[in-house]
Amino acid sequence: MLGIARQALERFHDVTTDDDGALTFAHGGVVCALQGLELEEGLPVLNLTCVVAWDLPVESDVPTRVALGAGEGLFGTPRVIRGQNGWDVTLRYAFPASGLDEKAMGTLLMLVVSSASSMRAELTSEQSSVEP
Repeated sequence: MLGIARQALERFHDVTTDDDGALTFAHGGVVCALQGLELEEGLPVLNLTCVVAWDLPVESDVPTRVALGAGEGLFGTPRVIRGQNGWDVTLRYAFPASGLDEKAMGTLLMLVVSSASSMRAELTSEQSSVEP
């Protein structure tokens, strides 16, 4: 399943395979990692984690903006964490991968990473307009 995902992603991105087998790539400033696992025999699942933004100022109301739909994506679950240097935002999407061909897999993955990129653009645009 990661082989099909890699072929699908390589149509759009430079993809690397990490030592643990995860696929990593970047889309619109968002760093993504795709991992595969088999929950039980015959049920392969892919988990896509996108690092949307990091170190956003604590003064900004990132948790509320994300909760109110920043990026307005249909695929993925956003998470906001207060890191040492500010707010960190990730988007995660897990899905059963069996039966998806390269084209369908590519479409699904691009929908998720496009949502992550839209969220990043919205969350970071306020930061660039606030700075002198």
